[in-house]
Amino acid sequence: MRASLIQIAVDPDEPVADRRARAARLVREERGTADLVVLPELWPVGAFAADLYAPGSEPLHGPTYQAMAAAARDAEVWLHAGSFVEAAGGALYNTSLVFSPDGELAASYRKIHRFGFDKGEAVLMAAGEDLVTFDLPHLTVGVGTCYDLRFPELFRGLVDAGAEAFVVPAGWPARRLAHWRLLARARAVENQAYVLACGTAGTHAGVEQAGHSLVVDPWGEILAEAGPGEEVLRAVLDPAKPAAIREEFPALKDRVLGITAPLRPRV
Repeated sequence: MRASLIQIAVDPDEPVADRRARAARLVREERGTADLVVLPELWPVGAFAADLYAPGSEPLHGPTYQAMAAAARDAEVWLHAGSFVEAAGGALYNTSLVFSPDGELAASYRKIHRFGFDKGEAVLMAAGEDLVTFDLPHLTVGVGTCYDLRFPELFRGLVDAGAEAFVVPAGWPARRLAHWRLLARARAVENQAYVLACGTAGTHAGVEQAGHSLVVDPWGEILAEAGPGEEVLRAVLDPAKPAAIREEFPALKDRVLGITAPLRPRV
């Protein structure tokens, strides 16, 4: 399976409509090259631009949904469209959307762990409640977002739900790049699953972004890693590898402690 991670730069001087159109164009350019395309967290407004959350919010089926559905359909790819600020029921959510190659919504995920320590996202956005997976041909994928990466119990729950790979869009700051790389590899090793971690480039709200999107295999080896700037990172995944490694080194079978987590119904 061919995966492309689009490490888009968030420039505060670029109008959101222009960035949305640019992201859609970058997705379309992966037609024939990728089976799965991934965008980063909150790329329409910038993950740290908390003052833009409310004015930049959209309903679920708003302009970002429409643009990404059309791009997935035109490119004939599975598209994890990163996340955007969803306005629903009087609250804001950090919501990820996944589209099938025919442009239909395959899954949506509201970020569970909100970052900010009693400010920013932690107080301006509501928390999601459901663990979410979606099925690619021959591979089940669990969904997390940025700060979720620090909470291994979420990924254990996704493994219990059948996940063999994780997609983690992020707006991760450059000053914690070492944690980004370490945590992505840890989640891969402990769950014997692929990790596709897609970050933003650029600087928004004065916070330099780490970039360095990476694809980690189920043994913890980094298959591909981006630099700090905008680029498209590509890697080839073997859908049979998670099962093979779990059979060869059956650590997951020796679990003593665990959780049973609810799953959001398929869309």
